Amino acid sequence: MDEVLFTRANIKMDGVVDLVFKDLANVQTGRAKPAMVEDVKVEAYEGSFMSLKELASISASDSQSIVIKPWDPSVIKKIEEAIFKSELNLSPVVDGEVIRINIPSLNEERRIELTKIIKQKIEAGKAMLRQVRIEVKKDIDNQKDQAGVSEDDVHDMQERLQKLIDDYNKKLDEMESVKEKELMTL
Repeated sequence: MDEVLFTRANIKMDGVVDLVFKDLANVQTGRAKPAMVEDVKVEAYEGSFMSLKELASISASDSQSIVIKPWDPSVIKKIEEAIFKSELNLSPVVDGEVIRINIPSLNEERRIELTKIIKQKIEAGKAMLRQVRIEVKKDIDNQKDQAGVSEDDVHDMQERLQKLIDDYNKKLDEMESVKEKELMTL
């Protein structure tokens, strides 16, 4: 029973880390990265929303610009509009059959502001991990009444859970460190 419990916990915690990773990818660091825009939702065809990566090829031609080439040129205006309306604060420019986005350099004030946003996203991830911990701990505590499960077994499972949480928190801390370093590198 405890292996099933920890397998489910691992899956949930991996999901939290993946979610935070994707969330951090959207934080602008002054460098052009396709991940910044690939999940922007575009109303492509009469009410159907698709992510940008489903509608176009996205590349970073250099460290300051992103080039988006839609597979269907008829949606180019809708892509431009979706990027402009997104919370990314980017200004797309249509250049024939492609969209170009210039990524402005970050000033020190904006870097500090983005560092705070990164910390908030990491803390939100840690809060989600704590929620998973609460759920798993409840399942562990429910095993106290089962036959064949000793108090030592329950204690060992709780220690294993805490080690697992510590490992995942460390992963989030490492993600924060990497992103902040990337942000502060000129």
